[in-house]
Amino acid sequence: MIYQFLIEHANRNTVSFHMPGHKGAGIYSRYQYDDFLSRIMDCDITEIPGADNLFQTEGIIRETQLKYAVLYDVDYSYLLINGTSGGLIAAILASVAQGKKLIMARNCHKAVFNALMLGNIQPVYAYPEQVQGQEIAGAMTVDEIKRLLEQNPDAEAVILPSPNYYGICSDIKSIAEIVHQAGKVLIVDQAHGAHLHFFHKYGAGEDMPLSAESCGADIVVNSTHKTLASFTQSAVLNLNSNRVDRYLLEDKLQAIQSTSPSYLLMGSLDINAELLLNHSKALMEEWKENLDEFYRHAARIPGLSIMKAPNLDRTKINLDMSELGIAGAELEHELNQRDVFPELFTGNILMCMTGIGNTREHMERLLAALREIAEQRRSRLRMDEAGAASESHSQTNPRKKVPPQAIFVGVPANKTYVPLAEAADQICAGSVIPYPPGIPLICPGEAFTNEIVQYIQFLRKTGEKVIGVTDAGTVPVGK
Repeated sequence: MIYQFLIEHANRNTVSFHMPGHKGAGIYSRYQYDDFLSRIMDCDITEIPGADNLFQTEGIIRETQLKYAVLYDVDYSYLLINGTSGGLIAAILASVAQGKKLIMARNCHKAVFNALMLGNIQPVYAYPEQVQGQEIAGAMTVDEIKRLLEQNPDAEAVILPSPNYYGICSDIKSIAEIVHQAGKVLIVDQAHGAHLHFFHKYGAGEDMPLSAESCGADIVVNSTHKTLASFTQSAVLNLNSNRVDRYLLEDKLQAIQSTSPSYLLMGSLDINAELLLNHSKALMEEWKENLDEFYRHAARIPGLSIMKAPNLDRTKINLDMSELGIAGAELEHELNQRDVFPELFTGNILMCMTGIGNTREHMERLLAALREIAEQRRSRLRMDEAGAASESHSQTNPRKKVPPQAIFVGVPANKTYVPLAEAADQICAGSVIPYPPGIPLICPGEAFTNEIVQYIQFLRKTGEKVIGVTDAGTVPVGK
């Protein structure tokens, strides 16, 4: 039962280094919002008199949207109750006409690929750099976007994630300049960076990337639930220029979002806005201090390294214990055994997502767990250095070593389903998406390779969630 699992998990006194960013009731209680939590069922209402309407805001919802416009220093803000996914789809449909081109990062979230299908939009893939020595995507280069704009003057918009899942940000300011010089619209999926603006706005951002809003992006979508204090599935879309028709964007938002918007989600968005308006400086400084302390102490743990990259959002803590023969999957398991729950791993990297609700105690529990794991492994290696080291390092083979990118051939007009084992050399007719992080491994129009097929089989065998493979183990291919 879902209810039973949730209660049992809540009673375990776990530490969350995964989304959502509120990390539990603590931050609401700290700032006297217990009444909302204790009467949550009574607050679950519909559009009664005085409650306003999400799709024609004139009252309390409009007031909350204006709060976010002030907070993010943008022209307009819109509350999202279908998550950033809904905002991304609406933003794309409002910026790119039916059948036209969209220049998009190949590591975009699956919501962007869904928008392509809904709008019959042609993708032009931009490929980010790879982080050296790791199996994860890095920043999108200015040169890559410039090249694609020159090759595709008929493209109407550009979209990319920044930060990506691991906190790596692109040079949005420079990208925005070349996109605007070409007369196009820049959409930034800032799902993992809703907090960035406030680190800089309130003086705690000297070692943090700039927000996409401050760098000139036209539309920025923020998952406030991922790192800030609103409930899961809530988000905010910021319109930051007049290059996009506001009324067309509002029309697409009402077409995508639920006609029964949750007042619980909107209520949490309002609480989040109040927290930021009244307490941002203290909250951002505290968050920064907790991170500083963590990184200072983590640097002293033998065998632990922290991933470094240019323009990195340091609220994402990327851990690597491969020096001790501990791959990301094993490190996640060891932390879970100590009631510390990270966000995800890829290969040797394990990412812990901090949020506005994390406390110094949470950081200390993570440090204590890492020290214990490292010491236990070092003890084992010392007992039988040759044998244990050999056995340990045999486990460092990355569990999620992503194969090379599939080649785009062309989206097939018709599709059929074949067993996954028989898909090599056939053209994919539907996205196959490991989740998390929700970035398609192969998209419609790309060719399956033996390596991709084997990788999908490996993920399924090891219990990973892979969207796009049927219960019968088949995948859609061109007919």
